[in-house]
Amino acid sequence: MSALKDRIRHVPDFPKPGILFYDITTLLREPEGFRDAVDALTEPFRDAGIDLVVGIESRGFILGAAVAGRLDAGFVPVRKIGKLPSATVRVTYDLEYGSDSLEIHEDAVRRGQRVLVVDDLLATGGTAAATVDLIGRTGGVVNAVAVLIELTDLGGRAKLNGHDLHAVLQYP
Repeated sequence: MSALKDRIRHVPDFPKPGILFYDITTLLREPEGFRDAVDALTEPFRDAGIDLVVGIESRGFILGAAVAGRLDAGFVPVRKIGKLPSATVRVTYDLEYGSDSLEIHEDAVRRGQRVLVVDDLLATGGTAAATVDLIGRTGGVVNAVAVLIELTDLGGRAKLNGHDLHAVLQYP
């Protein structure tokens, strides 16, 4: 996994002072890095019977769609407000510096479908927990949450209310 870590650029003070941004675009531009990241996200779920992969805007779209292809599963995006063209289910959640909202098409997940949530990073856990909530509201069953990077010191894992978390890379 150190080969993956070596390909991730760290950008201090982005998007605001005091934040260290983990830029995965430097990982994704390398065919081997992209392949290895997708393999690491996919492997634990090969035989889990996943029906859908839900990717969180926006880097979760890149990784989630690739994982869905490997798992022979469908892909569903979770988006910010106003980006989906049909009837949606919405959840609003708290951030460190305010609140935000996410939406999913109300017919995106059928009752009982097994869902894997994929994103690039888990920090405080608000976005992932909101996505898990959205899936529950549509009748889906969250099998697990898979992220490329977990920032362990921020405690996001605790917000997932017992849902399995698979993190490829962890940073303190």
